[in-house]
Amino acid sequence: MRMPAEWAPHEATWLAWPHNPKDWPGKFPPIHWIYVEIVRHLHARERVEILVEDDRLHRRVRKMLADAGVDLEKVRFHRCSTDRSWLRDSGPTFVADGKEVAAVCWRFNAWAKYSNWLKDVLVARKIAEITRTRPTAPTWRGERVVLEGGAIDSNGAGSLLTTEECLLSDVQQRNQGFNRQDYEGIFREFLGVERTIWLEQGITGDDTHGHVDDLARFVGPRTVATVVETNKKDDNCEPLRRNWQRLKKETDQDGKPLELVELPMPKPLYFRGVRVPASYANFYIANGLVLVPTFHDPNDRIALNQLAAAFPDREVIGIHSVDYVWGFGTLHCSTQQQPAG
Repeated sequence: MRMPAEWAPHEATWLAWPHNPKDWPGKFPPIHWIYVEIVRHLHARERVEILVEDDRLHRRVRKMLADAGVDLEKVRFHRCSTDRSWLRDSGPTFVADGKEVAAVCWRFNAWAKYSNWLKDVLVARKIAEITRTRPTAPTWRGERVVLEGGAIDSNGAGSLLTTEECLLSDVQQRNQGFNRQDYEGIFREFLGVERTIWLEQGITGDDTHGHVDDLARFVGPRTVATVVETNKKDDNCEPLRRNWQRLKKETDQDGKPLELVELPMPKPLYFRGVRVPASYANFYIANGLVLVPTFHDPNDRIALNQLAAAFPDREVIGIHSVDYVWGFGTLHCSTQQQPAG
């Protein structure tokens, strides 16, 4: 059993359509059209599976997608109540077990921060049921394991990226008493990971307390794209420098040194006095395609060019995310890939 890399062939991409205005207070109306744009690009490459809250939203989303020229034959809808739309974290982590695709259904508790998660905790099992994939509910030390997909990133060959801030801190603690060896055992048993690469902390503004998908991502079996901050006055500068230094010393599962791709950070982005976690590392890799969050920033161009060089066989497209990131997530947070079986 092994967690495939995101660039491995997909059967489909899963999304949960936003329905709660409180997730983007003051900015909710444009969010639907951002999701339309995501589906417009994805559906040309792979099937898109969409969770919708009710029949009324289903009808509205179908019309919006049709208005944007989406072929609805390539989109499937499923009635499923959710608290939020961050399916990377509430959905299952799909793994390959020989020719079979299975669904690892972590326990979800809203990043150990929010109280409304009783609908989202059921989503992973629901998707496993829809896809007819074998569900696994990981337990360790007799307890269900709490984990989110945004906390981990795999190269598909046995290496995985994560952060100490997310999994080892007593702030927003997912699994009380779990240490480094516990998590490495969990990743080994349920994801087929031979080498866990621990980075220090995530970016400023990230309310998940250190998800790696805003920080560093595999873009090849031994290649990691990671964000850097050159402004020494920025809160991200020193932590990102330390993470870069760690990665320079790290190796993959075969003991070979990692190759690093430098992604810039956009200028700090605030709304209502709150800094949001704007990061180019929150890109999503689909069949023949990479979708990248952009922020009306001069560094948009640099980030797109860097990722285009890392994925020469894929189309790299920017998705405007200044409004999107007010929900404290963007493209990778919203999507969950279902590997081809």
